[in-house]
Amino acid sequence: MSTPQIRLEELQLIQCSLMPGETMTFVEDADFWIDALGQSTERDIADFLPKDEASTALFTLKLDNKPIWFQVAVYMQSDGHLISVKGNNMSRGEQERWLDIIREKERETEGVGFPLYHLLSQLVPMLHDAPLDRHTEDVKEQHEPTQAENEPTFHVLFTSHHLISSKKRRSLQQWTSQLKLSGFAKIGYPGVIYAQGRQKNLEEFVSNVKGMQWLALRVRFVEAVPKDTSGEHSSQGTLLGWQEFSRVGEVVEEMKRIGREEFVLEMGIGSSGSA
Repeated sequence: MSTPQIRLEELQLIQCSLMPGETMTFVEDADFWIDALGQSTERDIADFLPKDEASTALFTLKLDNKPIWFQVAVYMQSDGHLISVKGNNMSRGEQERWLDIIREKERETEGVGFPLYHLLSQLVPMLHDAPLDRHTEDVKEQHEPTQAENEPTFHVLFTSHHLISSKKRRSLQQWTSQLKLSGFAKIGYPGVIYAQGRQKNLEEFVSNVKGMQWLALRVRFVEAVPKDTSGEHSSQGTLLGWQEFSRVGEVVEEMKRIGREEFVLEMGIGSSGSA
């Protein structure tokens, strides 16, 4: 059985395991993926699946009345996946806790059959038990700044002809997790990579990215995030972990959300005529 067939069976298993109050919603090409999950035979699955290496099933897992949810990208041509934690007004400390939990559970489920299914089978119950009150953690973060938080934040922007390889996408996820960076990648044509974090960690990330083979990779900038007139780092929002986008418009919207849209617009990303 091919890898895409196995991945689709895993998606079917995840869908069938949902309990009342748990919702699986496809973010892109919803009609296609709903039809795909409805295929019952191995031949039907093989005929239905896309052959494109970049094919990705992107869905959310949400619980009724819970402000935190998972966004999951499943790379159909490989055994890779990317789980992001989303939430309404989620604090940085809470975001980091969830990412640590995901990494720990990924290690525990490594090597088992249908690893994403087993991973979510452990994570979703924890989501049910997640406390809703973030006030205590928010106060703690405000009064106990760490050394890393006192350091200037640096950011980097890459562009390339394309970003399709699932191997590269897994590497980006792994590096940003290990180096405690946040940011996003825009897959397809063109490729865009944006990341931020501590200077030393970001420089290592830049070196890693440049060490891979690319077509027309350009480092647009590596610099400290500018400060506004109050002396604070310029940002209206917070980047949460590592995300993937498929459209340039999503890149612009995300940069606008954190108050940095000029960094992509000045590079011609999102301007008239861009992909």
